[in-house]
Amino acid sequence: MKAKVFFLSLMCLICGSVLAQEAPAADLEFNERVHDFGQINEENGKVTTFFEFTNLTNVPLTLTNVRASCGCTTPQWSKEPIAPGKKGVITVTYNPKGRPGNFNKSITLTYVLAGDTESKTAVVNIRGEVIPAPKPEPAQ
Repeated sequence: MKAKVFFLSLMCLICGSVLAQEAPAADLEFNERVHDFGQINEENGKVTTFFEFTNLTNVPLTLTNVRASCGCTTPQWSKEPIAPGKKGVITVTYNPKGRPGNFNKSITLTYVLAGDTESKTAVVNIRGEVIPAPKPEPAQ
């Protein structure tokens, strides 16, 4: 019985520390966390979406880095601090060339709050399905 109580207490402690690491999400509110492009045609080229977020803190927030999980995804962002209550935008472009099938890519935002030395992170995702370009007919 003591082993069960100990194990249960240990699991609660571990879960609590994992949940505590999720706290930075309260700093930002996104218009969406996952953007689904649906089906896109490879032959139509790159597709772009915008992740808009609001700084929910009472101090300016600066994005120090925005990194995609793959070279096929390119993020762009403003380097200017975002004042409390103001909005920021991350532009994310996905290149489907040579990538038929389903995709799910993450974009990690690293930011710092004014007066803080520790960086925080948030993650957004894009997903969809690339319809392959038609193959050219062989010459006869």
